[in-house]
Amino acid sequence: MNREDYLINKLSSNYIGDDGAVVGNTVYSMDAFFENVHFKRDWMSLTQIARKAMLVNISDAVAMNAKPMYALVTLSLPKDITKQDIDEIVTSLHQTANEFECEIIGGDTIAGERLDFSITIISKSDNPLTRKGLKEGDLLVYTGVLGESKRDLNRLMSGEKVSDNSRFIEPKLRTKFIKQTREYLSVGMDISDGLYCDTNKLLDYNSIGFEPLIDISDEVGSSGEEYEMLIGFCANRLDNIRQIAQNLDLELTVFARVIDNDNRFGCLNHHK
Repeated sequence: MNREDYLINKLSSNYIGDDGAVVGNTVYSMDAFFENVHFKRDWMSLTQIARKAMLVNISDAVAMNAKPMYALVTLSLPKDITKQDIDEIVTSLHQTANEFECEIIGGDTIAGERLDFSITIISKSDNPLTRKGLKEGDLLVYTGVLGESKRDLNRLMSGEKVSDNSRFIEPKLRTKFIKQTREYLSVGMDISDGLYCDTNKLLDYNSIGFEPLIDISDEVGSSGEEYEMLIGFCANRLDNIRQIAQNLDLELTVFARVIDNDNRFGCLNHHK
């Protein structure tokens, strides 16, 4: 068991296990976005860094069919960050949150050695999409095209440049798709640690296994920080969901069927 899973298992709350904690009709979620762990400043502008920090946090709300309402932002600011830099960061945070009608209502700042973000999102949902509810015979599907994030991360680590609209720089959140398909879905989560690892999490949470329906390359299966959706649903709902995806010009890939076994993808839990 890796240290992250070990730590989570030491926490004794029944609310733990999903992209966010559902308490009544409120969803609480939080992600860190740290320099030299998730990004390097010479890879992205401060505007891009702050935007991605907010997007990866709002992604948890989107994944749970929740409407982000409020954000609390904690920033660690190194000595070389100027007031102009702070203006750029805060403007980007506000603009990104505003796109989702989410209001930044507070947070904290500390002096640190790196530019680090920790953001809490408070959202509302009358019908949250959780990770619990997979049944034998359900289909496992992912949205969009996977692999670009890992490919471009490798390029950045090799000193190359990538496009400003690269999935590593600019995640695409599937808000409309989740909202329109919610009634047909059994489970869902965003793909942050890669399709292999996140599928295993979903299966572990439901104490069930799978059979693959297609071959998935390592370039696709181990590409983290994609923020596409991993969903599971009854097979007879496939046509409904495909029609919605087609209307949104969104690609869907049916990659596995849920069955009662112990099958898992081979993967290493990791964070960039």
